Amino acid sequence: MKKIGILFGMENTFPNAFIERVNSKGENGIIAEAVTIDKVIQAAPNEYAVIIDRISQDVPFYRSFLKNAALTGTAVINNPFWWSADEKFFNNALAEKLGIPVPKTVLLPSKQRPDNTSETSFRNLAFPMAWEEIFQYVGFPAYMKPHDGGGWKSVYRVVNPQDMWIKHEETGQLVMMLQEEIVFDDYVRCYCIGQKDVLVMPYEPRNPHHLRYAADLKAQGEEREKLLETIKDYTLKLNVALGYDFNTVEFAVRGGIPYAIDFCNPAPDADIYSVGPDNFEWVVEAAANMAIARAKAQVPGQINLTWGTFINQAVNGIPTAPPAAETPAPAKLAEPAKAKEPAKPAKTAEKAPAATKSPSKTAAPAKTAKAAPAKPVKEAAPSATEVKVKAVTPKKPAKSLGAIATEPIAEAEPKIPTTKAAATKAPAKNSKLKKS
Repeated sequence: MKKIGILFGMENTFPNAFIERVNSKGENGIIAEAVTIDKVIQAAPNEYAVIIDRISQDVPFYRSFLKNAALTGTAVINNPFWWSADEKFFNNALAEKLGIPVPKTVLLPSKQRPDNTSETSFRNLAFPMAWEEIFQYVGFPAYMKPHDGGGWKSVYRVVNPQDMWIKHEETGQLVMMLQEEIVFDDYVRCYCIGQKDVLVMPYEPRNPHHLRYAADLKAQGEEREKLLETIKDYTLKLNVALGYDFNTVEFAVRGGIPYAIDFCNPAPDADIYSVGPDNFEWVVEAAANMAIARAKAQVPGQINLTWGTFINQAVNGIPTAPPAAETPAPAKLAEPAKAKEPAKPAKTAEKAPAATKSPSKTAAPAKTAKAAPAKPVKEAAPSATEVKVKAVTPKKPAKSLGAIATEPIAEAEPKIPTTKAAATKAPAKNSKLKKS
């Protein structure tokens, strides 16, 4: 007898429906149930052939349990090692390598230093950073959000540099991304199950939570069909590359081009009261079929994880993407290529490395700012070729990483205005980037 277990927290509708659906199919030698953990002994196998993970992103004990389970033969969905390493900023970079349009995005250091670090921990971080070039690349308005966050938390819409610095004060030790705003004509959220089944759901992130799926695409006719085909193709490419068997991908459609906004949601919302009955039925059926297939393919005592092509290619020395000059430009909506069936996980799982960082759930649209934005910069920022910067090792490190977000550009014109409060928080002494 092979057991399919589901590990979950406060959610009710999906786990129960999933268990009932698997058992209703009457597969010989396969049953589903809620996971029960009474002990976790190193390198000791458990009773489950497959575990669907819906909660370990919030419970470190569960995450460690799942890694031990995977080591001893359980097919854990999603792969707990990759999920621990994955984050949204990396995903954006990988999507760009795959030729999938994404918003322009940069990484920002945290406002506050991480615990157990000192001033000298950041001697390689230039101060101030090349803010002119960063702002010119991303543009304003923009979104600022955690680089590995989710759950609709700590997401801000910023309208100019000063507005960004003010809101950055609230982010503490979070490492943030600054991302180009995509003013969209259409927006969709796509379930991808087993790296082969895709459900495209029109989605309106600006609606109240329970009404976000009460939307429809504005694109019609041939344009609509071409758009849906491209979205499905991009969704499959992303999930095959990342190795996720249960994930959602969000796209903002601007000028007929779907931009991948958020595609690191390996425990996505599947509650019937938010996604609606029709979408819920599709997810339950697809997840049940996928779990049964994985249970049948599971080989006891072997590694039965799914690894994405990014890891497999890295292990085998295969380039992730063509050279930059040959990478397809995402400026135009291309005819989608037929997605290939992903490789079976058991053949390559043993080659993949294990990572150890904390995961994330979902990203969100911006929340309303508490502080009124300052007057925008009147003059255009100089181009990247006009403002050249040279990183130098500080003679005396900054007292706080917060200074990078509150200190205006000192030498490059035009100067960015700063508030009196922000200016007084910046360290009095520190090395700065110089024009070369």
